[in-house]
Amino acid sequence: MTATLAPASDIASTTTGQTVFTVAEFFAGIGLARLGLERSGFKVTWANDLDDQKHDMYRRHFADAEDHYVLRDIREIAGAPPGDAPGRVDLAWASFPCTDLSLAGGRSGLAGQHSSTFWDFINIVKTMDLRDDTAPAVIALENVNGFATSHQGDDMKSAIGRLNELGYWVDVVTLDARRFVPQSRPRLFVIASRLPKPPADEGRDTELRPSWLNTALDAEGLETHRSRIPDPPPPLTSGWTRLVNDSDPNVEWWDEARVEKFKEQLSGVNRERVERLSGEPEYSYRTAYRRTRNGVPAWEIRDDDIAGCLRTARGGSSKQAVVRMQKGEPLRVRWMTAHEYAKLMGAPNYTLPTNRNRAIMGFGDAVCVDAVAWLAEHYLHPLLAGSLDCKPRAEQQSIFP
Repeated sequence: MTATLAPASDIASTTTGQTVFTVAEFFAGIGLARLGLERSGFKVTWANDLDDQKHDMYRRHFADAEDHYVLRDIREIAGAPPGDAPGRVDLAWASFPCTDLSLAGGRSGLAGQHSSTFWDFINIVKTMDLRDDTAPAVIALENVNGFATSHQGDDMKSAIGRLNELGYWVDVVTLDARRFVPQSRPRLFVIASRLPKPPADEGRDTELRPSWLNTALDAEGLETHRSRIPDPPPPLTSGWTRLVNDSDPNVEWWDEARVEKFKEQLSGVNRERVERLSGEPEYSYRTAYRRTRNGVPAWEIRDDDIAGCLRTARGGSSKQAVVRMQKGEPLRVRWMTAHEYAKLMGAPNYTLPTNRNRAIMGFGDAVCVDAVAWLAEHYLHPLLAGSLDCKPRAEQQSIFP
């Protein structure tokens, strides 16, 4: 099933001397996967999404967007003319919609209206292979952890089986953005490859592959592989308070009446949390979501100095609020700014639109830059380069600045 494939690109980085591999970025959104990949030895040469507002953000940030960003429904790409379809690349990255796989969504799985676009992506890969043998050597899928358990794991096994049919062996890992930025954002990464299998990781129930992934990785009749890669850095336990910027001109603190309404919608546990932190001499910030429990709206505040998972306004989720507490000071509440969203996604220098809601929709639908960069450096790039031979962490050195 595996074969030694020549890279689609022989570009060499003038900074590292390493081969720069080419990428087609499906479901590109605002391009955060691109930022992570290009930090670690890749170059995006084709990108696609159907959301014109996300395309506008991408275009404003990336000067070359008009050269390769195809604003089109992925269902139309397989039969698109050569100018719209991706050419030969080393890696196909696909952060396909999580709406039907997330606990916040309807859990319709890969048969759902949005997440079923995975099958359209697979059809494009098949078309690339049949058209002129341009299927990528490696595929990387990104989604919520719920992908692994959707329909008791059957959706994941179906996806792996389809990738196997196209000649790919498959690995699955989970990685939380909290290991890099102060945001709890666990995500699933499915790595599929036609290249020879690298050394195997014989461990079970590890940080990257907890036991709940065994249903897919050990499924009978599927060709899977646990590649040996380094352990990720430990999760952060703080950092959100240091990241907050109250001097941002876009900060708008709520008035007294709105703050009182906020207090009224706190449960007993959350009210006690506010009272405790409000008694501390040092100021602290926490993030809060408003949820509806049994038809009653209620605010829930995190107890740690880590932001909750950023989301869009779709799928029953809400925007994230910032709560400031300090002894002798009144409770202060406001919405999180677009720049704070950007920093929590590992993109502090991203070009922001003037419309805040457009920005948080783009970031809430995206993948953390640092998580992508880590995966690219420690798995995807060495896999393509034929150098994936993990050493003990103490001996690991980054090849990228």
